[in-house]
Amino acid sequence: MHDLVLRGGRVIDPASGTDAVADVAFSGGLCAGIGTGLEGRETRDVTGCIVTPGLIDLHTHVYWGGTSLGVDPEDYARSSAVTTMVDTGSAGPGNFAGFLNHVIRPASPRILALLHVSFAGIFGFGVRSQVGESHDPRLMAPREAVEVARAHPGDIAGIKVRVGFHASGPTGIAPLEIGLQVAEETGLPLMVHIDEPPPSYEAVVSLLRPGDILTHAFRPFPNAPVAGGGVRQAVLDARARGVLFDIGHGQGSFSWETARAMLANGFAPDTISSDVHAFCIEGPAYDLLRCMTKFLALGLPLGDVIAAASLAPAEALRRPDLGRLAAGLPGDASVIALQPGEIALEDVEGRIVTHDARLVARGTVLGGAWRDAA
Repeated sequence: MHDLVLRGGRVIDPASGTDAVADVAFSGGLCAGIGTGLEGRETRDVTGCIVTPGLIDLHTHVYWGGTSLGVDPEDYARSSAVTTMVDTGSAGPGNFAGFLNHVIRPASPRILALLHVSFAGIFGFGVRSQVGESHDPRLMAPREAVEVARAHPGDIAGIKVRVGFHASGPTGIAPLEIGLQVAEETGLPLMVHIDEPPPSYEAVVSLLRPGDILTHAFRPFPNAPVAGGGVRQAVLDARARGVLFDIGHGQGSFSWETARAMLANGFAPDTISSDVHAFCIEGPAYDLLRCMTKFLALGLPLGDVIAAASLAPAEALRRPDLGRLAAGLPGDASVIALQPGEIALEDVEGRIVTHDARLVARGTVLGGAWRDAA
C-alpha cells in the first residue's frame, strides 16, 4: 500500500518515453513507480489531467523581500505547478546567506540558486531605479563567489552573470570573462544573460563552454540570434559544441518573430523558462505554464514542451535525480491540464498570437505529498 497514488492521468515522462494513461505512486517521500491498479492510503483521481515529472523553472527570481525583483516562491509554485525553481543571480556572495536562511530553507518547494558573480546580485532593478550590477568592476567578486559556491554545494547549482548595454554597460563583456573563471574554478555551469549590444550575441556565445547556458536565447532585435531569416553561425557553432539555449522569457526577452525564425531553421530551445519576477508576473511572461503554452502555439509537440521544462533543465543542472518519474527518485510530480478555450499570448513587443488551449495547474506532489494548485 503506497502513501499516495495519482490515478488515471495521462502520464508523460520524457526520460522513460512514457506517454500513457497510468497511475503514479509515492511512498516515503519518494516516487514508487508508474503502473496500473496501484493502491494508496491517499488516492487522487486525476483523470483528464497530465501528470509529469516535477516541472523545473530554470530561470526565476524568488529572493522575495530581499530584492525588488523577487516573487513569493510558495505562491508561484502553487500557481504554476512548479516543484523546483532556479533563482538566477538574485543573490551574490555578499547576500546569499540571507537568501538561504530567509527564503530557500523555509520554502516548501525546492529552490536552487545560480550565484551571481556581482557581490550583491541584482540589487538595483526597479521601476524607477535601474542600476546594472555589472557596470562597476568593483562589484565583481570572483574570490567571494568561489568561496560561497564551495560552501553550499547542495544549494548553489551554478554561476550567473549578466552582460549587455543595460546590465554591464561600460564594462562590456569583461564580467562574462570573470564569470567563466568562477565557473571553471568551481566546476559549475555558467548561465549568462544577454540584452542589447554591446557586446554582440556572437561575442557572448563564442566564449561559452559545453554545458554553459545562454538565457534570453529567443530575444528580439537588436541582439537577436537570427539575421536575414537564418540562425547566426556563431549560434550554430555554440550548439554544436554543447552550449545550451534557454528561453528566459521575462519582461523583454521573447519575440514571436525570433521564435518563428529559430524554429523554421530547426533550432528549438533546450529549455523553456519564465524568468518570472515582480515586473513580468502579470505579463508578458506570467509563469512557466504560459511560456510552455506559447511553444504549443508555435507547433512544438506537447511531449517536447514538457521535456524542455523537466528533463532538460534537470540535465542542465546536472541533477539526474530530478526531471524524471522513476522508483527511488524524489517524490515530485506536476499535475496540469490542457484547458480548451482561446487565449491571447503576447510577446515582449506586444504582438499577440491566439491559441485554442492553455496549460493550467491542477496540483503538485512535493516530497510525496499532494499540494493543491492556487
